[in-house]
Amino acid sequence: MTDSATTSPAQDHVLIFDTTLRDGEQSPGATMTHDEKLEIAEMLDDMGVDIIEAGFPIASEGDFNAVKEIAQRSKNSVICGLSRANFKDIDRCFEAVKHAAQPRIHTFIGTSPLHRAIPNLTKDEMAEKIHETVTHARNLCDNVQWSPMDALRTEHDYLFRVIEIAIKAGATTINIPDTVGYTIPRESADLIAKIRANVPGADEVIFATHCHNDLGMATANSLAAVEAGARQIECTINGLGERAGNTALEEVVMALKVRNDTMPYATGIDTTKIMGISRRVAAVSGFNVQFNKAIVGKNAFAHESGIHQDGMLKNAETFEIMRPEDVGIAGTSLPLGKHSGRAALRSKMTELGFELADNQLNDLFVRFKELADRKKEVFDDDIIALVQVEAGQADADTIQLKRLRVICGTDGPQEAELTLTIEGEEKSIDATGDGPVDAAFNAVKMLYPHNARLQLYQVHAVTEGTDAQATVSVRVEEDGRIATGSSADTDTVVASVKAYISALNRLIVRREKVAPGGDNKEINYKDMH
Repeated sequence: MTDSATTSPAQDHVLIFDTTLRDGEQSPGATMTHDEKLEIAEMLDDMGVDIIEAGFPIASEGDFNAVKEIAQRSKNSVICGLSRANFKDIDRCFEAVKHAAQPRIHTFIGTSPLHRAIPNLTKDEMAEKIHETVTHARNLCDNVQWSPMDALRTEHDYLFRVIEIAIKAGATTINIPDTVGYTIPRESADLIAKIRANVPGADEVIFATHCHNDLGMATANSLAAVEAGARQIECTINGLGERAGNTALEEVVMALKVRNDTMPYATGIDTTKIMGISRRVAAVSGFNVQFNKAIVGKNAFAHESGIHQDGMLKNAETFEIMRPEDVGIAGTSLPLGKHSGRAALRSKMTELGFELADNQLNDLFVRFKELADRKKEVFDDDIIALVQVEAGQADADTIQLKRLRVICGTDGPQEAELTLTIEGEEKSIDATGDGPVDAAFNAVKMLYPHNARLQLYQVHAVTEGTDAQATVSVRVEEDGRIATGSSADTDTVVASVKAYISALNRLIVRREKVAPGGDNKEINYKDMH
């Protein structure tokens, strides 16, 4: 194993090889369009990924064109294409990547007994094929990566032999894939160390690790390989990939950043761009990120427990090993729920613009707990409603729906005739839009001009049948303030407008409670129990 105290700065740099556009897209259902691939490649290039495996050029005309255009557009990253161990694949791969400022050919063949049996090659026949194909790739391109697929289940003596052949044939990077996600960290490290100790010429190439997550240890196996001397990690955004996926880029990068004391290896990744690309890949691939996913999950920087929330309010380092800002998140979240304590509730009240005395907070806390026992999560609007009810301040809504009539069908544009009561005064208008809901929302905004941005619009049917009652949820945002509204009606457009108006009314309340640059307002409770 390499002693980090004796390695050179160049050895201490770990290259990040992203294969989201190749292995990640192989996740069933994760196919991306041409433009989406170009967009993701640009984001990867911008965030500092060293090598982008842009696709498998021989797979289809679409894949070839995407790799070719990514190669032409790339500014910083090495652009790599994958090819099987035959001249036709390799030629097609080079034709696609040769336009890059820094092209790479990545060729592979399965070397384990199971994979040797598929083409029915003897060890000697496969060794000769490796020599021929790697030589052919190197004659086309100075940057050649070779992978013995299923390396972790290949006999060690044969693995050492074919790696030596690939190095002598001109491979500059040797990737050691755990193709089926079978290994554990100790084995991953041991194999890299053994290869480096037993293969002539090993000190002349970069060793890479490509780990699948079938047993949930891809990141751990990759980091173990790095400690043993690997200096390239193959990974994907959000861990996308075949079956259970791959090593997740965000996990290894942040692990190296956070644990720099014991793993002093650097990457060139701009970590503040991680959350942005994670969300974009989730959107274009259709694979939502699980809430408790490390680094990029919704709950990665969320704390509900009263003990944790109290600690976070006093010193964020008590329960967070990294800053949310480091991965591109605005800040820590302290969602209120049944496990939350008084400290979190007081912090939330201050954030919403309310200053409470201790006895007021205690009374509110009792009612908050009662509500939290009935709901999975208590939102800002719930808290405001509790305060208003307890303080006897539940005023009539500023905006009320008086009348709505829409005209829709195949002949557009669709129209909405709307009458609202705004602060007691009736106002009417006609508006058009792309569909009846859009027309109705346009009418609302014309009657009550505002700068709130619609963040969410969802419709759910409560019952079955054409007469089902629709429940509509709306979320709007204005200057960092978020408000939600919901309504139910057998008329979906009516439910939509009511939900939109409800969200605006709640936003008005929040706007009044916390005016930009204004002071927090103290609540004078009436009829406190």
